[in-house]
Amino acid sequence: MNLRRNFASLVRYTLVVGLLAISATVFADVNDQREEVRAQSRDALSRLYKAIPSAKGAVGRAAGYATFDNFAMKLGLAGGGRGKGLAVSNATKKETFMKLVEVQAGLGIGIKKYALIFVFDTNEALDKFIDQGWESSTQATAAAKHGDKGTAFAGAVSVSPGVWLYQLTKSGLAAEITLKGSKYYKDDELN
Repeated sequence: MNLRRNFASLVRYTLVVGLLAISATVFADVNDQREEVRAQSRDALSRLYKAIPSAKGAVGRAAGYATFDNFAMKLGLAGGGRGKGLAVSNATKKETFMKLVEVQAGLGIGIKKYALIFVFDTNEALDKFIDQGWESSTQATAAAKHGDKGTAFAGAVSVSPGVWLYQLTKSGLAAEITLKGSKYYKDDELN
């Protein structure tokens, strides 16, 4: 009987230690993923500021911003992509980790990796983007300007009221911004 009790205690102890080890690994993995997204965000902003120095002031004066690192592939008639991102309120510095998925139709072949930087004029636009997600099917030229904001947002396009978007490839600012069948939403695993 004493042997059975010792064995049961050993099994419980082993299970508890095992669960703690798994939890620590998962927690460390989540922290690693968060840091990877933060690093991608810093890199995207750095490349944007290098390509368009005035963008630093525009991002700094905005209610907030969101950066996404995207990988897209198109083979034949269909294509798609996915990525991770980070939305940040400039007022509170609160970070929200996000995801994106996209679907493309039409003849083509290729692989593209690019960064998207959204800039939000208002807290309402930022909160709506974070809380409700966003879906798009927009294509526009990057030379678009809006009233007196043209200089501050040179190289960006207005994709909805109070929301501006920059798209960067490895070679710099994209000449054309394409958001075909894109959906942006909170990343439940990282928040």
